[in-house]
Amino acid sequence: MKKVVIILLSLLIAVYLVFVFAMQRNPEGPDTMCKGVKIEIAQEGDVGFLTVEDVRNILTVDQLNPQGRMMSEVNTRVIEEKLASKDLVESAECYKAQDGMVHVIIKQRIPVIRVMGDNGDDYFLDSSGQRMPRTDYSCNLLIATGHISMKYGEKVLGPVANILRKDEFWNDQIVQLNVLADGTIEMVPRVGDHIIYIGQPTNLRTKLDRLWKFYVYGLNQAGWNRYSRINVEFDNQIICKRK
Repeated sequence: MKKVVIILLSLLIAVYLVFVFAMQRNPEGPDTMCKGVKIEIAQEGDVGFLTVEDVRNILTVDQLNPQGRMMSEVNTRVIEEKLASKDLVESAECYKAQDGMVHVIIKQRIPVIRVMGDNGDDYFLDSSGQRMPRTDYSCNLLIATGHISMKYGEKVLGPVANILRKDEFWNDQIVQLNVLADGTIEMVPRVGDHIIYIGQPTNLRTKLDRLWKFYVYGLNQAGWNRYSRINVEFDNQIICKRK
């Protein structure tokens, strides 16, 4: 009886070792053909430039589309690296699923402002303040004009655009920034026939809070088109110029 138990245990161990060895050679189980690619673009509520079809075209042009290939031939790391190298992509994740599908998740760079400087520069800035390539894609973005150097655009306008876009009201209300020669900023609103002068773009949230209160308690009473210029540059005061 003891010998039988030893023999059975030996057989079980042998079977287990064969199974482990097979799984190490092919951890995904029996090789199958890729049925297709499921592409997801993480928008996070923002409007970007990339579409699912754009990503599919990238895979096709670079001969990385896994559909119709054996799953063992699909290199997810290569797909991730290729997609992440594209100008409009912030990060890429790729993995194989047991149903024969390859999943691709893209986090794209989100444009927050278009810079059109007096020096002829025309480019987009993403949410991290980095330049993005120009594109024919048209979307409703904040526009910056005026005396804008590359450094000013990345270091100043990027953060200003992020503050505006993260507030639902100001994201809708402010349509243009104009940078003056001394680096101060004027804002052009969507509603109201006036220019908002914020001076140097410091303490912007405090200035916007003050302006919001003036909108609610001042312009709602006096009329939105009564003033041609509203100055919120100085602390604890607002200076208005009548038409």
